Amino acid sequence: MAASVREKQTVALKRMLNFNAPPLKNTAAEPVWKVLIYDRFGQDIISPLLSVKELRDMGITLHLLLHSDRDPIPDVPAIYFVMPTEENIDRICQDLRNQLYESYYLNFISAISRSKLEDIASAALAANAVSLVTKVFDQYLNFITLEDDMFILCHQNKELISYHAINRPDIQDTDMEAIMDTIVDSLFCFFVTLGAVPIIRCPRGNAAEMVAVKLDKKLRENLRDARNSLFTGDSMAPGQFSFQRPLFVLADRNVDMATPLHHTWTYQALIHDVLDFHLNRVMMEEGAGAEPSPAGARPKKKSRKTYDLTVADKFWQKHKGSPFPEVAESVQEELDTYRAQEDEVKRLKSIMGLEGEDEGAISMLSDNTAKLTSAVSSLPELLEKKRLIDLHTNVATAVLDHIKTRKLDVYFEYEEKLMSKSTLDKSLMDIIGDPDAGTPEDKMRLFLIYYITAQQAPSESDLEQYKKALTDTGCDLSPLNYIKQWKAFTKMAATPANYGNSGVKPMGLFSRVMNTGSQFVMEGVKNLVLKQHNLPVTRILDNLMEMKSHPETDDYRYFDPKMLRGSESSIPRNKNPFQEAIVFVVGGGNYIEYQNLVDYAKAKQGKKVVYGCSELFNAAQFMKQLSQLGQK
Repeated sequence: MAASVREKQTVALKRMLNFNAPPLKNTAAEPVWKVLIYDRFGQDIISPLLSVKELRDMGITLHLLLHSDRDPIPDVPAIYFVMPTEENIDRICQDLRNQLYESYYLNFISAISRSKLEDIASAALAANAVSLVTKVFDQYLNFITLEDDMFILCHQNKELISYHAINRPDIQDTDMEAIMDTIVDSLFCFFVTLGAVPIIRCPRGNAAEMVAVKLDKKLRENLRDARNSLFTGDSMAPGQFSFQRPLFVLADRNVDMATPLHHTWTYQALIHDVLDFHLNRVMMEEGAGAEPSPAGARPKKKSRKTYDLTVADKFWQKHKGSPFPEVAESVQEELDTYRAQEDEVKRLKSIMGLEGEDEGAISMLSDNTAKLTSAVSSLPELLEKKRLIDLHTNVATAVLDHIKTRKLDVYFEYEEKLMSKSTLDKSLMDIIGDPDAGTPEDKMRLFLIYYITAQQAPSESDLEQYKKALTDTGCDLSPLNYIKQWKAFTKMAATPANYGNSGVKPMGLFSRVMNTGSQFVMEGVKNLVLKQHNLPVTRILDNLMEMKSHPETDDYRYFDPKMLRGSESSIPRNKNPFQEAIVFVVGGGNYIEYQNLVDYAKAKQGKKVVYGCSELFNAAQFMKQLSQLGQK
């Protein structure tokens, strides 16, 4: 896997935007101007990977949603990137009838059925537009890559494959089949894009096993049909094959219910926990209630700001997995170095006679004299640096506000102790009863983690006391109802998850950040440092990747789609440790697990681990699903 799946998906998209021909090397030639028509699924796949500027460089002048009112542009080719759904097909047929574009390149995110293709063909015939439909492609790109080593299945309609959907008590077999097929379709696309056939391992008796069985069957059928197999032929350029196949571990969310509720301490996971963070984009409300508006005046309209946290952002790449105090310190350092350079910016601006100019205009300038040349080349770079520093200052400040008002450091430290079964320094009741500590939701999360990780469930009388205390602070108890059923069920099924001997060591209060002149007033927030420990999902991966024998994973099923026949027991198994692995959590995942796997892979020389999940939720979204299940 020389290239990451992010790069491979990006290459596939660029190829598609170039009419499914490899992009040209000589950049001097003008690109062919064209329009891109996508649905919401297509939009979600493209937006984390390609910026508007990159689309423009590829010749995309307009990008429009399929179901919006679009005017005819008769002399321009149109590239469609949509899911093969009924309504999308109808709309495409309508476009053909209305003769909107010069030619049509239809790309389906996941494979289109024969009958739907025939619908398009008959519409094209009726509209006399057969010659205009230039190409129809199945792209097999039905998944969203968020990082080099992280992907999710979908963002639209994610409630259809959510934890709640899979674990509903009243679910029909047919519904379950449909959910599994949706998940398998996306995973199949993932492996086609990756260009590798994995060896699949999964636990028995849950949704993960159903996914494994279906995926194995689908890969096997595709490999058997040699003429049309997606894993051979020219799409696989030489050098793409590493001799080792990847290991694909399917885990079920029910293996570990505490981590998704856990309060966290690393930057990326905190942003996801306390702010509105989707598809690598943070939404924040600016100027929230800083100064009260004068009586009788209209309240100021809050402007919403969005920030993209991208791969190009070096600070983000370096610090997204760091504990928050470290991040605050680094932002401050960056700010100080930038301030030192600010005089340089002023000097460059004055050379260029641009003192009062808008910064956007400056980056458009191109050089005309030697004096300007050096200024022009270094100024945009400095301004970009400033933009990133401002971005992280704003985001980190917003996160810090949550930490301080909700005492998230206290929660994090206490939960870590619960999960590692270490001695507790204060009682759970104290935190639940403390009116200043967190929101009712924070308290409920803490209690659920206590309940999930406790060796013995609390006695009925204790439980009643806790329930009363929780209700008094305004908690909704329905998640607890579900977790009680869940715990009773897993007690019969398996041993409780073990969270390793994690632990946090407080490092004394912040040194540098406490200095005056810092942007971040960290008073009273504990400076906690993480010790490396493996969460259940990481431990399962470690056993399977290193071929360790362990009661937890010895019973896992083994599938090898390349073996054409033979029952599971007779398949010759791979004995060597794997170099590459993909972990996929059916029922949803989170950035805490992702970060834990990243740290695990860092510690192992030369190993690559990719994390995937059917949807990405933060604790609040997960709690909502639990409470829906608890109300049934």
